[in-house]
Amino acid sequence: MNTREPPTRDLPDARARGPRTEYARLTASQHEITRAEADYQRFRAAYLEVARNEPGHEVALAMIGADMDRAHARLQALMGLPRLPFTHEPSTVVRREALRYSEESS
Repeated sequence: MNTREPPTRDLPDARARGPRTEYARLTASQHEITRAEADYQRFRAAYLEVARNEPGHEVALAMIGADMDRAHARLQALMGLPRLPFTHEPSTVVRREALRYSEESS
């Protein structure tokens, strides 16, 4: 009578695979954060340009501002920051800065 267990394939240990998987996830997360930061900065620069050069162009400011607010919210979510209800939308803050800058330079 054979009491030996049948040979099993040696599967890679989960601990051996874990650090590589974790590193890949961390690297992908860093790339996503970098991309989200670049998107936010691009929208912010476009918003500032329109606010400084054409302050009366409300439609452009609203559209770019909405995109900038979404990019900022995505960046915060990727970084793990909670969305606080009492903070101003980034577009509102940037618009105030642009108006202040245009008044100072006039």
